[in-house]
Amino acid sequence: METIKLKIDGREITTEVGKTILEVATENGIRIPTLCHLDGLEDVGACRLCIVDVRGQLVTSCTTQVADGMEVQTQTEPVREYRRTILELLFAEGNHVCSFCVSNGDCELQDLACELGMHSVRVPYTYRRHRIDATHPQFLIDRDRCVLCGRCVRVCAEVEGAHTWGFADRGSAARVITDLDVDWGDAESCTSCGKCVESCPTGAIVRKGASNAEMRKRTELVGELTERRARG
Repeated sequence: METIKLKIDGREITTEVGKTILEVATENGIRIPTLCHLDGLEDVGACRLCIVDVRGQLVTSCTTQVADGMEVQTQTEPVREYRRTILELLFAEGNHVCSFCVSNGDCELQDLACELGMHSVRVPYTYRRHRIDATHPQFLIDRDRCVLCGRCVRVCAEVEGAHTWGFADRGSAARVITDLDVDWGDAESCTSCGKCVESCPTGAIVRKGASNAEMRKRTELVGELTERRARG
């Protein structure tokens, strides 16, 4: 396997061709915040939180492959400010009142806000109000807590193969839907496997019956399943 050398935060690293910046950074203990990334799923660079500086250019580390001589900075002040702004926009677009959320204490969005020092939201809230879809016998979706990371869409397609979840509309009206925009309980393609629930980073897709701060998810499940299938 061909190897190359690059620098991440001034540290020289030798790695294999074909890997992404995020993969190499993670393998070498360098933390890069992510939200749409999930081990076992194809990366799409949807959330933009994993951006890094490559010689003055901001790129998504989950979709950018390393190159020989590349110089990467993961923690410059412009990069940190950009990530905080993205988080503020995500909070402003939804209803992320942690004290009333079943995923309080086990939410990746909440963890990122603490990690990146997001103490307040500097942009106006949109106050979206979607109907909570609780028509499925086991699960429900609160789209006001959805961050459009697409993890539910990808796990349903790439791992389960059901293709139940998808995206509808564009811009601020974008949302995830089941089948051809029917209630979840009426989605004939849904196998009720629960992989979308375990993959969701927030309190958007949860199991019924969980009260405040009770929802705990196994986001590592997808990576485990993908690894087992690769081993045959």
